Amino acid sequence: MDMRPLKHFLALADMLHFGRASDACHISPSTLSRSIRQLEENLGAPLFERDNRHVALTRQGQRFQHYARDALEQWEAIRHSLMSESRELAGEISIYCSVTASYSFLYALLSEFRLRHPRIELKLHTGDPAESVGRVLAGEEDMAITPRPRTLPDGLAFKPMTTSPLVFIAPRENTSWMPSAPQTPSATQWAGVPMILSESGLAREHCDTWFRALGVTPQIYAQVAGNEAIVSMVGLGFGVGVVPRIVLDNSPLHDRVTILPVKPELPHYDVGLCVAKRRLKSPLIRALWAEV
Repeated sequence: MDMRPLKHFLALADMLHFGRASDACHISPSTLSRSIRQLEENLGAPLFERDNRHVALTRQGQRFQHYARDALEQWEAIRHSLMSESRELAGEISIYCSVTASYSFLYALLSEFRLRHPRIELKLHTGDPAESVGRVLAGEEDMAITPRPRTLPDGLAFKPMTTSPLVFIAPRENTSWMPSAPQTPSATQWAGVPMILSESGLAREHCDTWFRALGVTPQIYAQVAGNEAIVSMVGLGFGVGVVPRIVLDNSPLHDRVTILPVKPELPHYDVGLCVAKRRLKSPLIRALWAEV
């Protein structure tokens, strides 16, 4: 069975952009357009409203999006179930993680897995870890390496892999705004400190809580998507940042910053593998899940 039209439709439904969707599907925009047009003709209904400036799902397209996701999941489940009877799994798994996680965890996670399942193709996408849970629950990724959310969504399964503290980092060079006694923080010390923080996510939540307890509204110099960029900006002397220690330890710029011995310390958080519970029906997903 050719399931590619459904995959093409879901890619466009998720991205709402022919160029990006065709890149994700490894086809040309014109091929994607023909695939969608043929699907609409077979269904007898428009799935997208599109012009030269925007693409949007129609009401029928929104209904078909739910069907397409379910159909692909069921197709993969039965195909992999039949394959598992012959003890050879084949197919693809998409994994989303930060750049740091890609070289901190993936080798240990995948080295033995690749030897046992050589016919499973792994697709890696990197980006802001704050987006990982949403991408997994939306069906855009099969799995993600991510910090454990404070409240775990009902539809999400999570397996811890390691624990990492959150640390305040500052430039090595002395500056006029550097907190003079970070071990005993005060509102006066921190009111004028330029902060470089994540746009969202667990690290930002813990940092906001810390500043509220101190009674200070942080002076935000920059809000960044991705912890690796925070280390870079702090190393350049733009301000103080908050990052997971594991990001700092793996950064090529770690010698350009220093950890501030701030009290009270920010909470540690668990980093692990997450997957939508419904996807654990897939033998491929279960095989990788068992590696953790």
